[in-house]
Amino acid sequence: MNGPHQTVVQEVYKQLVWCLYWTGLGILSSVGLGTGLHTFILYLGPHIAKVTLAAYECNSLNFPEPPYPDEIICPETASSYAVTILAIMSKVRIEAMCWGAGTALGELPPYFMAKAARLSGFDPDDDDELREFEELQRKENSKEQLTLIERGKLTVEHIVQRVGFLGILACASIPNPLFDLAGITCGHFLVPFWTFFGATLIGKAVIKMLIQTLFVIIAFNETLIITALEWLSVVPVIGSKLQEPFKAFLDNQKSKLHGQAGTHDSGSLLSSIFEKFVIAMILYFVVSIVNSLAQSYHKRIHQKKSSKSAD
Repeated sequence: MNGPHQTVVQEVYKQLVWCLYWTGLGILSSVGLGTGLHTFILYLGPHIAKVTLAAYECNSLNFPEPPYPDEIICPETASSYAVTILAIMSKVRIEAMCWGAGTALGELPPYFMAKAARLSGFDPDDDDELREFEELQRKENSKEQLTLIERGKLTVEHIVQRVGFLGILACASIPNPLFDLAGITCGHFLVPFWTFFGATLIGKAVIKMLIQTLFVIIAFNETLIITALEWLSVVPVIGSKLQEPFKAFLDNQKSKLHGQAGTHDSGSLLSSIFEKFVIAMILYFVVSIVNSLAQSYHKRIHQKKSSKSAD
């Protein structure tokens, strides 16, 4: 129905799609499907870096609110407010929190699977993570030699099991690869759902995202970037050769922020490399999904044949 309300409806729709987009990327990053795909490095990190560079170059945060257009353009009038780290964090808070919430949602399938397996006594052989968890427990009980990563995962398991909500919150809040088995651990030990999910959501969507966002904003401060480029020239032989394309890329980005044509070709090399890297990661992700489905299908066929031959 046409009417003045359509403006509000369209705005709400755009915001909803924007939030679902980042939440979906967070779920993909958490699930990963065995690919190690981390969408923070591929999408959210570069997005925060772009907003940070724009804020310092424009000396303003008055460019459009999300969802952004294809290019961020500096406003014609200067802002009367100073650009601070907190202001930049506020600018990207929706994207960051939605992505963090997505990573928390991605921990739910292992939790429910492990909880169902524990309550029913059924051992789902198809799940690699549950087998890894059971193998860790077996090694711990039999006093076998453990690797450093295995000892770290067991430490996280003990914290989650014994400390409860605060332990889960602490492990979820710190960017670390050892939280992988937390969902399975909580499900296996029948930790209440809201204890697990509440702590994971607060840890990943609030505390962890504050840490990661703050790190990216500080790392892409223009002063630090210029200092890093100067240090890059000190590297023997290849230093000056590496410095030139990075400088050209930075200058090209600044020109785009001011709506100028700029030297597009000078920054195209790094842009092209990054685009090819993203495409390669996505293709690897798709191939890994197909390979995983094929392995699961082959395993089910083999189990059916084995059960028939046993009969």
